[in-house]
Amino acid sequence: MSENEKHNEKMKRLKTSKQKIFANKTIKKGLIIVHTGTGKGKSTAAFGMVFRGIAHGMPCAVVQFIKGAMATGERDLIQKYFHEFCEFHTLGDGFTWDTQDKEKDIESAKKAWGKAKELILDKEKKIILLDEINIALRYGYIEIDDVVTFLQEKKPEMSHVILTGRNADEKLINIADLVTDMTLVKHHFRNGVMSQEGIESVSYTHLTLPTKRIV
Repeated sequence: MSENEKHNEKMKRLKTSKQKIFANKTIKKGLIIVHTGTGKGKSTAAFGMVFRGIAHGMPCAVVQFIKGAMATGERDLIQKYFHEFCEFHTLGDGFTWDTQDKEKDIESAKKAWGKAKELILDKEKKIILLDEINIALRYGYIEIDDVVTFLQEKKPEMSHVILTGRNADEKLINIADLVTDMTLVKHHFRNGVMSQEGIESVSYTHLTLPTKRIV
């Protein structure tokens, strides 16, 4: 038997195995998704899901905790080109080391959580991203028990809710359907490299889209 024939036989067995696995996956439901960990990419991956949802015609919404009014590429892109498909609310005042005002941070976090609950309850919204909510939970700006109970009891059956940020609470992890821990291996900041457009969530100086459709 040639190497190619051996490969074909192996792939046939693999396909049969995969088909058996997929045949048992019959449940369809909205997911609670957590992106946490010290590594880069938590919000990036979450926004990838939002853009995927937009591409499938699914109404989406984003609520940003902690992050302040500075422009970000994701927000600029959504508000300029996809605002009909995705609501975007930045309700933080910036990083805590910049604000240096705990009472204001708590007030903003509670306001953001109020907006998040409103959006989650809207059955038309299919993907709701709560960006950096784990930071607000870690600092106690909003109550973890309130978040967990609301997601368990009030989230519509077919809505997906994504929660990002380091140090996700164990209670949140326990109720989640999908949890990804981003592990830091190397980071360019440690070598003195500044934020890069297209890599970090910094503002694009000139945001343009191709005039031709990308296939």
